Amino acid sequence: MLIAESILLTIATAATPLLLAAIGELVVERSGVLNLGVEGMMVMGAVCGFAAAALTGSPWIGMLAAILAGVLFSLLFGFLTLTIATNQVATGLSLTLLGLGLSSMIGEAFVGSPGVKLPTLANGIAEIPLVGQPVAGLLDLLAGIPLIGRVLFAQDPIFYISIALVIGVTWFLFHTRAGLVLRSVGDNHASAHALGTNVIGIRYLAVMFGGACAGLAGGHLSLVYTPQWVENMTAGRGWIALALVVFASWRPLRLLAGAYLFGAVSIGQLHAQALGLGIPSQLLSSLPYLATVLVLVLISRNRRLTMMNTPASLGQPFVPDR
Repeated sequence: MLIAESILLTIATAATPLLLAAIGELVVERSGVLNLGVEGMMVMGAVCGFAAAALTGSPWIGMLAAILAGVLFSLLFGFLTLTIATNQVATGLSLTLLGLGLSSMIGEAFVGSPGVKLPTLANGIAEIPLVGQPVAGLLDLLAGIPLIGRVLFAQDPIFYISIALVIGVTWFLFHTRAGLVLRSVGDNHASAHALGTNVIGIRYLAVMFGGACAGLAGGHLSLVYTPQWVENMTAGRGWIALALVVFASWRPLRLLAGAYLFGAVSIGQLHAQALGLGIPSQLLSSLPYLATVLVLVLISRNRRLTMMNTPASLGQPFVPDR
């Protein structure tokens, strides 16, 4: 029972940064923009979040710094692709390379520094005057439920934020007028512009939201998952997040399932190494990326489903009439 609970906890922790980065990219792509710079925004969020937390001693300030770093990088991408109308694919790749290089330079001073770990939800609530202690006590009581207690009630706050974001994005995209407008921009930006929609403004907001989610995902890596700074600690998770969006057919709830599936694969290879199955560790470490390739191959076989859900204007530059 304890082993199963531990595995579920680690899967949830591993899936959270994937889910955060992917849900942000899903909104970006729904607006018709393809941002391949998720990896760069994540690693910048990780290093800036860790640096801010180490300098101030507050993991909350670190998380805010991580979000801000992601937003600033997304604005750079937005300026180049939306204002200047550069190629989105090339710009996104350049953003990733810039993020990896810049994060290495910033993080050099923090290699080996002790991390500042974000507290669990119960510990964070306990610090709130008057109501904190009773609520934290209730959460601790619920965390004692066998198997699922700690998984549901003893997580860090970012875990709950990721689930809330999936629910919120689902409601926004499919149950609000603003979500309908965003989807219309992604499906046919020329028609949306003809109807008076501010296509560039909406895409800027979507890109900034994606950057904030990617930065938060990076902050989760350096302040929760492994509270330390290691060069290139995102280790390709940004690319997995991009694949998850396609895997989910641009649907938030499918994205939730996909993120936890990939989280299970990532954790499964670690447990397989611990069991000493005689399989080369390099092969086990590559399993999450092999799973990504396999999923993309399987999805590509059903072109009708893919084309039905793909935003029609995805990756196409838009220059408004002057």
